[in-house]
Amino acid sequence: MSIGIRFTGREGDRLTPGDLSGKSKWWGAPDLPVFVDYPTDDEGNPLTFVCQIRLEDLNGLPGAELLPGRGMLYFFAAIGEYIPALDGDSAGHNGIGEWSGDAFRVLYSPVTEGLEPFEILYEDDDTPAYLPAEGITFEAAADAYDSFKLLGTPYYEEISSELPGYVNLLQIDENDDWGLTLYDCGMICFLIRPEDLRDLRLDRVKVYFHSF
Repeated sequence: MSIGIRFTGREGDRLTPGDLSGKSKWWGAPDLPVFVDYPTDDEGNPLTFVCQIRLEDLNGLPGAELLPGRGMLYFFAAIGEYIPALDGDSAGHNGIGEWSGDAFRVLYSPVTEGLEPFEILYEDDDTPAYLPAEGITFEAAADAYDSFKLLGTPYYEEISSELPGYVNLLQIDENDDWGLTLYDCGMICFLIRPEDLRDLRLDRVKVYFHSF
């Protein structure tokens, strides 16, 4: 089974950054422990923060036993070039196929309290270099669910064929509200071997981008 992701707090719902502090959210600024550095690529360019998952929110859902029962899971990627509102990415281009290892990062922290938002700003005018945060709710979903999800198998069989033995950790779909376009009906999947997920060897995560 996989865990489907539903978004709450779209533009107009008047969410403030404090509403989602320390909670599961997509976009915005990550709430990081003080001992965690913001991830960058090999040239020191900051990666785009994608989401943080408060693992307590998953308890009781099928498949959640594969993840720790508490803590925060963070996803970062050089994804800004696919979202016009983010004005491109300073990180190097990564398109169809397997991404370079410095183009993404997955972090885990057992701490979910006393976190501090880490804002990335544009240098020319100090405006936020990220989309407004959106809350997340979760629901049980089919193994090959064809939208945003955690766990399960990738929707595209081509991804599983390229990386046999890997399971889905996070699947990113296109989204009109964000202007997120992944060529032609594309998806980006963070993947990991089950034994590495069990041991939280998140340094062994791979990212694969498939599109028609």
